[in-house]
Amino acid sequence: QVQLVESGGGLVQPGGSLRLSCAASGIIFRIYPSGWYRQAPGKQRELVATITSGGTTNYADSVKGRFTISKDNAKNTVYLEMNSLKPEDTAVYFCNVKNVFNKDYWGQGTQVTVSS
Repeated sequence: QVQLVESGGGLVQPGGSLRLSCAASGIIFRIYPSGWYRQAPGKQRELVATITSGGTTNYADSVKGRFTISKDNAKNTVYLEMNSLKPEDTAVYFCNVKNVFNKDYWGQGTQVTVSS
């Protein structure tokens, strides 16, 4: 059974930083592509960043240069380092991993609120 557990969200002022973590069980990040998505109120879920099994990364234009996705294979954990946060980054952030059949697995989400 695949389980993804996100943590690290919270309230931060504009310009601040947060690091999200996603710990997995039942699936290995080293083998499968994974990523972070977000969903703001009233909007569709959108891609934030992805990382392949080989470590190649991809980012939404809106977060390039500010966010960094990484993974620790030994801890089976994916991270999202978020810097220079803006109010428009406010959303629920979800961890995602795809298995060999391209089936999506999602975490429960963690709230990120950027506000002064």
